[in-house]
Amino acid sequence: MEPQLLHSVTDAVATVVIHHPAKRNAMTAGMWAALPPLLDELAAEESVRALVLTGEGATFCAGADISTLRGADGSPADAQDLAVQAEEALAHFPKPTLAAIRGYCVGGGAQLAGACDLRFCEEGAQFGVTPAKLGIVYPASSTARLVSLVGPAAAKYLLFSGELIDSARALRTGLADEVLAAGELDKRVAEFTRTLVSRSLLTQSAAKEFAAGRLDRADYWSAQAHRAPEAAEGIGAFLERRAPRFTWTAPA
Repeated sequence: MEPQLLHSVTDAVATVVIHHPAKRNAMTAGMWAALPPLLDELAAEESVRALVLTGEGATFCAGADISTLRGADGSPADAQDLAVQAEEALAHFPKPTLAAIRGYCVGGGAQLAGACDLRFCEEGAQFGVTPAKLGIVYPASSTARLVSLVGPAAAKYLLFSGELIDSARALRTGLADEVLAAGELDKRVAEFTRTLVSRSLLTQSAAKEFAAGRLDRADYWSAQAHRAPEAAEGIGAFLERRAPRFTWTAPA
């Protein structure tokens, strides 16, 4: 099978799989380019309430497939632009996103994982941000996102050295949110995404924008909350001791 992004939707959760096992799921130029329109398609699906990004088999993503990324002048600039566009599309996906990580999460893989809202990994996962090994200037937006996740000191360690860190250190620095024992990742991701899709998408979408610094949208979200039945449903369900049935979806 050619390198590609596979996707499926089950029980309101979209799963996108990085599929390039011959090169440990390294992202080709075509895969980078395919991600933004795929995310647009999934964002428009009202049935989708959360998204999981993962890799085929035992590796999340070992970075970029360098053999596909050199431009006509031998530089990686065009490829870096594709990667940033894919990263930004993932960061701005309007519903909760979770990276499910096994094995290597390196270079472009770490860039994609960092653009997700949450990162769950299996023990033994290895994380690295490796542009210093290639003489590449890491994009400003990607650097800022990494700093916001792990802080300036840890970001400098990763960026200056290009060294890999293990899952325990990733958890300590904030690069990982949960570390699961071998064989437990899929079960935990399924359990957690069931929780995500049971919650209010209105709350999640507003919180996602506010956390990203979009305070200019406060009035918009206040108006959405005023029009939506979410709070009445949530309070009613609490008083009636039943599970709420939240129905808000983003306006077209």
